[in-house]
Amino acid sequence: MSKRETQAALTLPIGERDHILGSGDAPVTLVEYGDFECPHCGRAYPIVKQIQRRLGRRLRFVFRNFPLRESHPHSEHAAEAAEAAGAQGKFWEMHDRLFERQFALDDDYLVEYAGDLG
Repeated sequence: MSKRETQAALTLPIGERDHILGSGDAPVTLVEYGDFECPHCGRAYPIVKQIQRRLGRRLRFVFRNFPLRESHPHSEHAAEAAEAAGAQGKFWEMHDRLFERQFALDDDYLVEYAGDLG
C-alpha cells in the first residue's frame, strides 16, 4: 500500500454527524479533533479563528469532539454540552463559549452556558 493509500484509508470521511462550517466544495478542509479543556486546543482556538477569517469561503472547518477524560476531568461533559447545543442548532455558539471560558467548565457553568444560549 502506498503512503497516499494508507493516508486515505486512515482518513474518516466527513459525514452528517460532524460539525461543519463552510461549503462542502471549499478547496481547503481543516479537521480538528478537539478537547474543550485541553490547554493546547485552547491555544489553537484563536489561530483556527484567524485561519477561518483569512481563508473565508475557501475553508471548510470540521470539529470532532475528542475529550481526553484521563487528563481533563470536565472534557467529557463539555463535549456533551456542545453536542446538546448542536442538537438545537447552536453547536458553534457553544463551541466558542467553551473555548473562550476554558477555565470554567464544571457542570454548573455548563448549565449556565446552555441557559444563555437558550
